[in-house]
Amino acid sequence: MIGSLHEECGVFGINNRDGTDISARMYYGLFALQHRGQESCGIAARQGGEIVCHKGMGLVSEVFRPDELRKMTGSAAIGHVRYSTAGRSIFENAQPIVTSYSKGYFSIAHNGNLTNADRIRSELQEKGAIFQTDVDSEVIAYVIAGNRVRTHSIEQAVAEMMTTVRGAYSLLVMTPGKLIAARDRHGFRPLCIGKIGNSEVFASESCALDAVGAEFVRDVLPGEVVVCDVNGMRSFFPETPAKCSRCIFEYIYFARPDSVIDGISVYEARFKAGQLLYSMHPVEADAVIGVPESGLDAAAGFSQASGIPAVRGFYKNSYIGRTFIKPEQALRQEAVGIKLNPVRSVVRGKRVVLIDDSIVRGTTIARIVGLLRNCGATEVHVRISAPPFRFPCYFGTDVPSCDALIANMHSVEEISRLIGADSLGYLDVPGLARMIGDQEHEFCDACFSGTYPEGSMDGAVKEGQIID
Repeated sequence: MIGSLHEECGVFGINNRDGTDISARMYYGLFALQHRGQESCGIAARQGGEIVCHKGMGLVSEVFRPDELRKMTGSAAIGHVRYSTAGRSIFENAQPIVTSYSKGYFSIAHNGNLTNADRIRSELQEKGAIFQTDVDSEVIAYVIAGNRVRTHSIEQAVAEMMTTVRGAYSLLVMTPGKLIAARDRHGFRPLCIGKIGNSEVFASESCALDAVGAEFVRDVLPGEVVVCDVNGMRSFFPETPAKCSRCIFEYIYFARPDSVIDGISVYEARFKAGQLLYSMHPVEADAVIGVPESGLDAAAGFSQASGIPAVRGFYKNSYIGRTFIKPEQALRQEAVGIKLNPVRSVVRGKRVVLIDDSIVRGTTIARIVGLLRNCGATEVHVRISAPPFRFPCYFGTDVPSCDALIANMHSVEEISRLIGADSLGYLDVPGLARMIGDQEHEFCDACFSGTYPEGSMDGAVKEGQIID
């Protein structure tokens, strides 16, 4: 998808038991997660009795020049790449966040959105708390710090935090003696564990483990706290986990196709979506074209099911970032033409099936259809490997309000005309379970169905109402 949705953040961390220089591994781990956030990034490293932190606005390659990167080594480190869905795109909101309090210090890196963050923030401010940022992650840090004053260990403080906050979080917490990973009880956002020698590695996606030569061990389970210290690695569950509700859009768009999330291959899910699209919305055509990058795998599946050849219909300029980081809609639209250019000889005179992963407002897909028309495509049939967006997301996916979603204002036939397509077909909601082979419905599809996971919406605004 070009210029539409985005998701907040990726995290990466190493508990360094082998005494090696982990700066390069931290860099490459974050680099592998760059698709999850391009606004800012940072690394906090534990060095003896202190934490050294460097972060800044921009890409990993821009923020970490060699002289800064060499400082990011030690007995443990955590890192973060960010796109803002909660909090402004400013330096103060970059992560990791380093917190100093009466018991010492710790650093956190967080992926996801809390649904009761505003309520907790207000309660803390009434007690005198002064916030330096406007991100949910600082709310989590305050809650952990407050809990730690009353508990025997940092992991207990994290556990109590997990019974207080609601919403989505995959979290890394680093203290002078421990590295802790935690995943919310619904498992909205991914988090996995790897090993390099004797060292533990944590990452938002398994592709980051591959990038640093780590062996995949397992996923952090929903509601689990994993503690790494001098005694090794152990884990526990502060409360009974809720039914798993991992974000279905990780498989449709966010994650890299070479990642495996909760035992499900992202590539295979997207390929299956393409196959399902053809079974639901067959069409006669000469070529199947996927919108890079996340439409390519679904296009391959559509091609395999239909027998229509999949071709490279667009050249993608890899030297600019994802267009969603452009803050103004006009700039995002302008960037589409810079980032994607049709291959005229492939398109001219052809009936084309265009595969993309979603339609939000409709402006971007209309421009892409227009590019194909201008290059001589005789027909353009659009197929979307997700259902229509109808509801906002409160868990870290930047889905707009209902009145900004084109599917809430127009029928499928009307959308097809508005975007200039000859026909339009979406994957349906039941197809999501078939796409990932999950008949138990252990995933969240609320942005399509409007059914939010039970117990996840404490304090969130849903369709103009406060959910308690």
